[in-house]
Amino acid sequence: MSRDRVERAVFAVLRPVVVGCFLIATLLPFYAMLMLSLRPIEDLLRRPDSLLVDLSRLTLTTYADVLRPVADGGQGFLGLLGNSALVATASVLVALVIAVPGAYAVSRLEFFGRRHVSALFLAVYLFPGIVLAIPLFVLLTKMQLRGSLVGLVLVYLAQTVPVAIYMLKNYFETIPVSVEEAGLVDGLSRVGVIRRISLPLAMPSVVATGIFVFMIAWNEFLFALLFLVERRDSWTVSLGLAQLSGSIEVPTTVLMAGSVVITVPVVVLFFLTERLLSQGLTSGAEKG
Repeated sequence: MSRDRVERAVFAVLRPVVVGCFLIATLLPFYAMLMLSLRPIEDLLRRPDSLLVDLSRLTLTTYADVLRPVADGGQGFLGLLGNSALVATASVLVALVIAVPGAYAVSRLEFFGRRHVSALFLAVYLFPGIVLAIPLFVLLTKMQLRGSLVGLVLVYLAQTVPVAIYMLKNYFETIPVSVEEAGLVDGLSRVGVIRRISLPLAMPSVVATGIFVFMIAWNEFLFALLFLVERRDSWTVSLGLAQLSGSIEVPTTVLMAGSVVITVPVVVLFFLTERLLSQGLTSGAEKG
């Protein structure tokens, strides 16, 4: 047998094995979390280490308890989801509005210090969050925004806009300059070139950057705890989950239900945007 045929045979066997191992490592923890959230607490106490469950005994009461308002004896996660969705969506929209023109300017326009701007943007992101916590706390307190979702959005923008500009700049640089020059020759302004040519071609990177900002705003805990701890009605889901995990009175099934509720929106968002993430819109943009 030739070497090529041997390699093809080996890879034909290894490919499904490796993919299967990755699927098990990825899906098994989520499966265990989902099953724990659906099992009655009595069944969990009898068989705490069992992953095989009786489907007829599964229940949704834990999700009802997690989503029910606190005034009605629940955990109030429905309101927390709304707060997190509002903060994450606002952070994404404002960050992209700032980052898209900023990244285009850094990648296309000539100005003093242009080569060092990218390094500075990345350096800002490398600072630990705890270093920025005290000055941001003092600043938002003086602005009377501590305890409000608007203040938390400003904090997330300070965290994410520099790295968003860095990510988008690298993608704008891959777009052929001749495509934009053709648009300028046809009478488009620089803003028109960005809106009608550069931005559609950079859409995969814009979507990826938006998801990156969304996940930071959705999962972030330190700043949410620092600025919202005294306002229970303004809590995000990360604070609600931390409260569940730190309470000995909350059953494990309720804690797992809260974890599933937090995870599902991010998973759904990824699958809805997967096409734009994987599709290369720049292919064929420039013809010789």
